[in-house]
Amino acid sequence: MPLTEPHDDHLPEAGPVAAGREVGGGDDDLAGGAEQPRPGETEPTAPEPEPVLPEPVRQRIVALTAAVLPAMPTDEVPVPLRRVAKFAPNRRARLGAPAIAAQLTADPLFRQRVTARVLADAGDLGAAVVEGTAPAAADPVEVAALAYLARPRGWRELIEASGAAVRAEADSAVVAELVREAEQRATRAEHDRAVARVEAEKLRDELARVREELGQLREESRQLSRTLRETQARERRANELLATERGRAARAAADTEAELRRARARLAEAESAAGVARASAKESRSVDDARLWLLLETIGQAAVGLRRELALEPVEKLPADFVADAFADQSAAAPAGAAARARDTDDPARLDQLLALPRAHLVVDGYNVTKRGFGEMSLEQQRKRLITGLGGIAAQTGDEVTVVFDGAERMHGLPPTPRGVRVLFSRKGETADELIRRLVRAEPTGRPVVVISSDREVADGVRRHGAYPLGADSLLRRLARS
Repeated sequence: MPLTEPHDDHLPEAGPVAAGREVGGGDDDLAGGAEQPRPGETEPTAPEPEPVLPEPVRQRIVALTAAVLPAMPTDEVPVPLRRVAKFAPNRRARLGAPAIAAQLTADPLFRQRVTARVLADAGDLGAAVVEGTAPAAADPVEVAALAYLARPRGWRELIEASGAAVRAEADSAVVAELVREAEQRATRAEHDRAVARVEAEKLRDELARVREELGQLREESRQLSRTLRETQARERRANELLATERGRAARAAADTEAELRRARARLAEAESAAGVARASAKESRSVDDARLWLLLETIGQAAVGLRRELALEPVEKLPADFVADAFADQSAAAPAGAAARARDTDDPARLDQLLALPRAHLVVDGYNVTKRGFGEMSLEQQRKRLITGLGGIAAQTGDEVTVVFDGAERMHGLPPTPRGVRVLFSRKGETADELIRRLVRAEPTGRPVVVISSDREVADGVRRHGAYPLGADSLLRRLARS
């Protein structure tokens, strides 16, 4: 049978006893539940109904039985309780209460076996209960539970006395609770009276303060009245002065109108002279524009002729691509005079100026920038964040962008790079600094190359080859602004 919470125990509870239930006596017969006659007593004519058990007594009986179940041999434990005997101690009495109660009521032999072990564990109290003389200081619930199991002479009276004691304790608890509530109400009432007295004192102080403020307001009102009368007098004098000044203003306006007419005449003359000057300037500017156009046209035709003479075809690779591919292991000599174009500056605003130059090439020392700006991330996240930001710069400026990282042999499964961004990794035996210097040396003289690195050695090396070195902070602030 499934075990549930002990809300439907079979031990008799407070209330009417189920009709037709058979009960056992103190010395139950092994085959039935009727009490056996003691020497000197007459045999009962019919079994007496089970007594009404107070709830604490019923729970104590179940707890005592559950405690001795594991110590009983398996053949002495009824079949329905063998599974309950294997439960943990804290679950045995709670989940097995219905089955334990049913077996105690229906199986007198099982109740005798349980009683023997419970009385042995109870010691002197168990012996006293069997003799029918329970100590007055003993727990009435414990005495009633032992009496129900042992069923000595007068065990029903012991159970009734236990119920009366439990009810008396409950009544005492109710009375104590009522007394405590009454004391709490009295305390609250005393507190409320104290609060009311304090509030009354505050109100009296507030009333005195309001009266004092009222007197001050009355004095201020009298002062304001005097000030108002003085202001009205000054206003009358001001109105008189205003009328006088209006007359003077009318005369001044007439004089100003005459002067304005004379100024307008001079302005017309000046506008006529300006028109003549503008016509002359326009003619001069037309001559300059014609000369400039002719010079640009001559330069353009010369460039086209030079391209045709040299038979130069459009290129698909840029110098940095050659450094990354075919010429990765070759070194090139620095072009003469290239250092003349480098400038010793680390101004963040300088980055925007350099990226605005035509056909600029931005070379970035990758880990030097990422470890300075967001070193708390993993290397993969640092590379991804930097490459994504450089893709935005390439899309905005249209410039060539190359980012260099150390250690190509440790890179696997790199994400696709944005359009316009070239990602290079140094080979074994080579550092990113050396690869950056080779990228700078591969560029033609005259092309603006911007190198981002806070490494002083890298900055000095590329500056000698004509590049513009800038610190990592300039790029980080540029990315943050994007």
